[in-house]
Amino acid sequence: MTAIDTGARKKPLLPTGVLAGTLRQILLPVAAALVVLVAWETAVRVLDVSPVLLPPPSMIVARLQELFFPLLLKHAIPTIWESVIAFAVSSVLGIALAGLLSSSKILREALYPNVVLFQLIPKIALAPLFIVWLGIGSQSRLAFSVFISFFPVVIATLAGLDNVDRDLLRLCRALRASEWQTFREVRLPHAIPYVFSGMKIATTFAIIGVIVGEFITSQAGLGYLILFASAQAETALILAAILVLCAFGLVFYGLVAIAETVTRNRFGA
Repeated sequence: MTAIDTGARKKPLLPTGVLAGTLRQILLPVAAALVVLVAWETAVRVLDVSPVLLPPPSMIVARLQELFFPLLLKHAIPTIWESVIAFAVSSVLGIALAGLLSSSKILREALYPNVVLFQLIPKIALAPLFIVWLGIGSQSRLAFSVFISFFPVVIATLAGLDNVDRDLLRLCRALRASEWQTFREVRLPHAIPYVFSGMKIATTFAIIGVIVGEFITSQAGLGYLILFASAQAETALILAAILVLCAFGLVFYGLVAIAETVTRNRFGA
């Protein structure tokens, strides 16, 4: 072996312990899900449960494969589109409102108690009001989805903006930094983990808001399809639509988590 060979030994990209931990985090949930699915399939077939009450997973997968193109995909597109729009609007509004409340003591004292009050209202009960106010189109679904999903962003962002190290704020004042400079360089980078925590919750709430709106008014979307299938006692189709919703929710949440990682690396948060 030459000197070049002995010096060129490469280190592994990931330490063995980290790689093992990552594999464990992936394999354990997958194994648990497979055990549940096998038990579900076995129990339904052994007990001869009617597919109307509870179809086996194999029937749900077969229904998904049979109807994904074009039925499920056709109804998934408006649901996904409206959920993404509602999430984006609620995130922008939530971060902006939290910034205003954090920067002004008067605004905080005037508005924050009302924000908390609206947070405590059972929002699903307000869905019919949005239909009355905005009609049966997509506007009512989007408005209701934004309404229920922007509160977590406000609360989480405000908590992050408030929990800044006081020594850093005193240093900013000593250096005569403006309020905007302090917000941009200190408060906002510190609040990034809190902001994305609220946004992760908002992904779920945005989907819930759109689905509730589709239950009430829509003639398209996965919520409408679930309601239609329930009227036809198509339990397998209901669960197939829910499976599509779960897949979309996981992808949506994962994209927000990736955005959090990129943003935290960018700001060093």
